[in-house]
Amino acid sequence: MKRIAHLSDLHFGRHDPILAEALVAQLQAAPPDLTVISGDLTQRARRRQFAAAHAFLSRLPQPLLTVPGNHDVPLYDVTRRFLRPLARYRRYVCRNTEPAYADEKIAVLGINTARSATFSNGRISYAQADAIRTHFLRLPADRMRILVAHHPLMAPPAMPDLKIVGRTAMALEAIGEAGVHLVLSGHYHHPFTADLASIHTAMRRSVLIVEAGTAISLRLREEPNSYNFIELTAAGLRCTVRAWDGATFADAESVAYDLIEGSWVPAVARALAP
Repeated sequence: MKRIAHLSDLHFGRHDPILAEALVAQLQAAPPDLTVISGDLTQRARRRQFAAAHAFLSRLPQPLLTVPGNHDVPLYDVTRRFLRPLARYRRYVCRNTEPAYADEKIAVLGINTARSATFSNGRISYAQADAIRTHFLRLPADRMRILVAHHPLMAPPAMPDLKIVGRTAMALEAIGEAGVHLVLSGHYHHPFTADLASIHTAMRRSVLIVEAGTAISLRLREEPNSYNFIELTAAGLRCTVRAWDGATFADAESVAYDLIEGSWVPAVARALAP
């Protein structure tokens, strides 16, 4: 079994220090095999916010894979926004904005969907679509292929009008051809899990998307602070939303899928008692 802690939208600068400490303590007490953060580590990409994010990340269990979000690009510093949009991210978080991780069971690729020319929305480039194909197609067939991006490929089912990442159709084609099994993202501060093939009819294969809420930010959108705990098994996966209940991050909702002949089939969906 492989265990992944999927965090997103930390927004240092508008975060709750109590939640940050509780999250670090919980992950240190029971370390996952991989920690993933799908963007928006800061609120306004300021130096002190990145420094706070760096201190937080240094305490998380390793290995750690992060990608930037739109809030990690400066908003008001126009010169830096267009000439060096992710310089501080590279200095304080990770030099590589499109990192990769692999072991004997899983292969993970992060892509940077944040763009200087847009304030909130993201985009996937033609080069990134090619990189998705190149990266995953060279891997052994038995690896679980996981893509990480800040901006989602679908809107939450309850909010279908929210914008999704630019060039979605091209990205979905590349993801399908590359044999990606799982996509992790954030941005909406709204956790959910769904099969992309059930929403995008052009998808030729089953790909599971797992969205994370905001782990420690004060910028709540009618959802409690939360993160995802994903357990990958020989049969499939279970994703549990761990939500803040005022004292700890407790299991709040869990959904399980079996991977049968390349397709994700719901196995269990239940709400856990608080």
